[in-house]
Amino acid sequence: MSRMLYGANVVANAVRLHYLRYGGKGAPLVLIPGITSPAITWGFVSEKLAEYFDVYVLDVRGRGLSSSGDHLKYDTETCAQDILAFVQQLDLQDYFLVGHSMGARFAIRCAATKPQGLKKIVLIDPPVSGPNRRAYPSQLPWYVDSIKQSIVGMNAEEMKQYCPTWTLEQRQLRAEWLHTCYLPAIVKAFNDFHEVDIHQYIPEVSVPTLLMVAGKGGVILEEDIQEIQSLNPQIFVSRVAQAGHMIPWDDEQGFYQGFGTFLGQQIV
Repeated sequence: MSRMLYGANVVANAVRLHYLRYGGKGAPLVLIPGITSPAITWGFVSEKLAEYFDVYVLDVRGRGLSSSGDHLKYDTETCAQDILAFVQQLDLQDYFLVGHSMGARFAIRCAATKPQGLKKIVLIDPPVSGPNRRAYPSQLPWYVDSIKQSIVGMNAEEMKQYCPTWTLEQRQLRAEWLHTCYLPAIVKAFNDFHEVDIHQYIPEVSVPTLLMVAGKGGVILEEDIQEIQSLNPQIFVSRVAQAGHMIPWDDEQGFYQGFGTFLGQQIV
C-alpha cells in the first residue's frame, strides 16, 4: 500500500510550486531532487522515508508540475528562496532538508541563511565544481539531447542509452516525465554548477550536516571532502561505496544505510 497522501500546489516566492506528500507522520522532511528529476521520480525513496518522516518532495521550478517558462529565473539564489518560501507557506517546524545533487547545493544555500525551524540538512553527492575548480563530470549534451528526445516522445527502451543501468520501471518513469524539465532551466542549473562556488556558503551552515558521497560517482573526491570539512568541521561524512551519483538508483539499501542515525533513527 502506497504511503503517498496527495499532490498539491502552493504559491511561494511568486511561483507555483508542486509537491508530493508521503507519510504524514514524524518530523517534516523536505526532499529536493536533482537537476532533471521531477518529484515523482523520487517516489520509491519517498515511500521508504515516509515510514519515519512526514515527507514533502518538491518539483523545483522548471520541472514537473511547478511553474515554468522563459519569464522566470532559474539561478541558484532564486531556487533556494523558493524552498525557504515553500517551507514558510506550509508552516513546517523543526524540519529536515535533504537534497540530491543540484538540490544539495540549494540546501547549502538555504542553510547558510540560517532559517528559523531548520533542524538538519543532508547533502547527497552535491556537485563541487565552480569557478577555477574541476568540472562536473556529466556533460551538458547528455541532458539536452535526452530532454529534446523526450519532448518529441520517448519510451523506456530509448531511455536505456542515457540510463543503461536503471530498471525498466525507472526508465519508464523518466521517459514519461523528462519532458517536464524546461530546457533553459536545466542549462542554467548546469551552468551554475560551474559559475557559482557553493563552497562560499559552507562556513555559514550552522545546523548539523551530513554529506553523503557516492563511491563511484566521481563527483566528490577525497580532496573535496577534506576541503569541505576544513570549511566546516561539523559536517559528518558517509560513503556509499558501490553507488554512482544517482545513489538510490544504484544501491538503494546502501543509500538508506548512508543516513545512519543522523536523522534520529535508523532507516531500514
